[in-house]
Amino acid sequence: MSDVDRTTGPVLITDAPLSYEEELAVRKRRYKIMMGMRIPMMILAVVFIGTPWIAVTLLLASIPLPWIAVLIANDRLPRKQEDPNRYQGDKGQIERREHPVIEG
Repeated sequence: MSDVDRTTGPVLITDAPLSYEEELAVRKRRYKIMMGMRIPMMILAVVFIGTPWIAVTLLLASIPLPWIAVLIANDRLPRKQEDPNRYQGDKGQIERREHPVIEG
């Protein structure tokens, strides 16, 4: 392999996805973020009680959040679309010729 080939980046040797524990951690974080948005929306609705259309809008927006959070948390992460740098062996590196065998 020449020096030019080595500078293109690391070679991907596996297409392994995230482990189950890593994927579960990402899904839990998404769920917590979505559910964490619900309480501030309800508090803001109380703050804006003097402007009813804002309060109603915030309350209506907070109603489907638990359902959406559960759907997103139970869904698998999408597979990444990537163009990996795969190892392409040089076909001419290994000589294919007959080698003499010494019998004793």
